[in-house]
Amino acid sequence: MGSRASRPLLGRAQGTVVLTGKVSGRTADTVAVSVRENPLDVKEQITYARLDDKGEFRLALTVNGPTRADLVYGDDVTDLFLEPGNQLEVRFKGSDLASTVRYKGRGAEANTFMSEMDEKFVENDGFQVLPDNIMLYEPGFLSFLDYRRKEEQKFVEGGTDGLSPAFKEYLKAEIAYSYANDRLTFQDLREQVVATEGRLKMSPTYYDFLNDKALINNPAAAQSEQYQEFLLNYVHYLATSNGKLRSDPDFYQVCYDLAKKQLDGPVKPIIMGRVLKESFRFGHVKQSAAMLEDFRSVDAKNHYYPLLRQDFDTHKAFAIGAPAPDFKLISAKGDTVSLKQFAGKLVYLNFWRTTSGLALRDLPYAAELAKKFEGKNIVFLNVALDENEGAWKQLVVSKRLPGVHVRTAGGLRSAIARAYAVQDVPSYFLLAEDGTFLNTKPKRLSSRAAVDEIKESFGKANTYSSTLPTGK
Repeated sequence: MGSRASRPLLGRAQGTVVLTGKVSGRTADTVAVSVRENPLDVKEQITYARLDDKGEFRLALTVNGPTRADLVYGDDVTDLFLEPGNQLEVRFKGSDLASTVRYKGRGAEANTFMSEMDEKFVENDGFQVLPDNIMLYEPGFLSFLDYRRKEEQKFVEGGTDGLSPAFKEYLKAEIAYSYANDRLTFQDLREQVVATEGRLKMSPTYYDFLNDKALINNPAAAQSEQYQEFLLNYVHYLATSNGKLRSDPDFYQVCYDLAKKQLDGPVKPIIMGRVLKESFRFGHVKQSAAMLEDFRSVDAKNHYYPLLRQDFDTHKAFAIGAPAPDFKLISAKGDTVSLKQFAGKLVYLNFWRTTSGLALRDLPYAAELAKKFEGKNIVFLNVALDENEGAWKQLVVSKRLPGVHVRTAGGLRSAIARAYAVQDVPSYFLLAEDGTFLNTKPKRLSSRAAVDEIKESFGKANTYSSTLPTGK
């Protein structure tokens, strides 16, 4: 369970929910309920209520059918389950919302049950994958998951008499998909967390649970965030099972097509939209644009497209394949250098500053890297965000720093730092031979993987356009 942003049940009747209550020992002036109306929108609808002199409040909001929400007080948050017509009375101590909250009135049973379930399962490390259960091997991990699921089901069966069908559906989805998610992501997560061992080789039947059609397409669970998370992981899993790596130019295109083909019902456009959002951040801009256009045919009611369009516009300036902003700056040798003059070469762009310890620590690695690629079709272009021209020039000359060195005043507020959205130094960018972004977060110069990454980047500029569907 745990605190998750809400997911309204799609296509249910709207209705009002009224919350009244009292905070004893107040530590903040307002109480709020946060509901996420649209699963592809990061912004939540927040309804505030002021506490009066006695610490009492009243708050009314409209919900689109049964929905998960968050009750927020200061920095404290607890789960809510709201249904149209609920009239909840809420009381808690200002110093500790989660463990002192008590409910009365219409809707109280579900919310009381949910906080009891959280206490038993979420706040108990023994029932969580991290930090300890991830260390288990396959048989142990599976028996942990099976045990947890059995205990959760037993708890639900023993205490949900008189609770609404919508709430029971919600609980059923939470249990089924926390199991499915943890099982599906175990191999990857373990590889990341347990650094002392390699990737586990799973038994041939480990992933057989994914053959259950009802697990994949389950309209009753459409509003469950656990279910949506599972489906996104499932689509990634299918793509990697087909031999695709996340670094492949067409990874997100493949995921998008798989979601389109494998899923149906109200959850289909949500998962395709989630893949699109990933593509806007890590994929190729032309591919993202083509997929976004295709998405309109899936989103017939235009429910998600406007949000996705906005998200695409926000990210397209730095997407792979977008042109890197040109600039002209004076070099340490006194001549004018522009980005355009390196057309036809790979450009490794490094923003740094002579007063940044991290940037200085990377200098020897930069020299080593430049040596490794001497004579190759790549230029190491270093942009110093330095006020002190003398100190910068002296360092470049005395240390005989390789590569091309230019400087701009104004630091992070300079035009070039703003054009590249540099928020800190050192910041690196890898540009393709055609002057477009190839990687906006390449491996650090000090990382051994940087060499391989650069080697694989030569000639990649048109790899992406060749993976685009023809005629788009």
